[in-house]
This record gives sequence, C-alpha cells and structure tokens, in this order.
Amino acid sequence: MAVYAMVSFNVILLTINGVVMIIVPYTWYELVPGVTDTGFFNQHFVRDIGMIQVLLGLAFLFGMSMPSRRIDFWLAATVWLSAHALFHFWEVAVCISPVSAIPRDFVGVTLPALVGILLCLWALSQGVRDNSIEGTAPLPSRI
Repeated sequence: MAVYAMVSFNVILLTINGVVMIIVPYTWYELVPGVTDTGFFNQHFVRDIGMIQVLLGLAFLFGMSMPSRRIDFWLAATVWLSAHALFHFWEVAVCISPVSAIPRDFVGVTLPALVGILLCLWALSQGVRDNSIEGTAPLPSRI
C-alpha cells in the first residue's frame, strides 16, 4: 500500500503541476510560493518545465503499470527530480536563495525526489532490473 501511495503522490503532484504550468503559466508563476523570487516571468520556460513535469508524472504511472520496465521509468524520472532538488539546495548554499527556501520548496521539489529514490530502491530490491523478464515484481498487495 505504501508503494501505491508514493507512486500516486508523484503521479498526481507532478502531472497536475505540469498541466497547470502548461495551461496557465502566469497564474502558476504568481501562485507558487517563491517562484517570483527566481526571476522575471518567462512563459516559454514555465511551459517547457511544465512538459517535463507531466512526463515525470507519466514515468511514475508507466512504471507502476509496466513491472519489467519499472526501474527504467522511475530511475529516469528520479535522476531529474534529484538533480532539481540538489540545485535548490545549492542555491541556498551559495546564498542565491534564503535558507527559508528549503522548507518552502520541500513538498514540490525535495519530496518528489525522495519518493522517487525510495521507489527506485524498492524496485531494485524486487529484482526488477532484468528487463528481459516480463511481468516480474508486480506491486505488492500489501507492504
């Protein structure tokens, strides 16, 4: 059940965030705490990142539905999410952003990366890495 909850969290958060970024980029820019502190509004940039967010959400969804490719989808998405989270920490470390950005950005930036890491570790522990075995390591009925 925990695996389903974590996958669902990333699918829902990333996909909805991405769709909003694509459809109403200026509203997203104005409403998400801290975004206006990062620079001027750039519609193209917000929509580009929105497309990435949707693809990341879909990667977690596809990984849930395709056990033999799960680690491939989840690891690819998690690498990007982790790099993004580390970049936010780096901005704090070099005084580009205030320390208050760490808790402010936690749910939308750091938590999806941590969830992805946990899901990848779980998938690896299930032996899903061998893509030649179709249907291996389905999601557990309970954890």
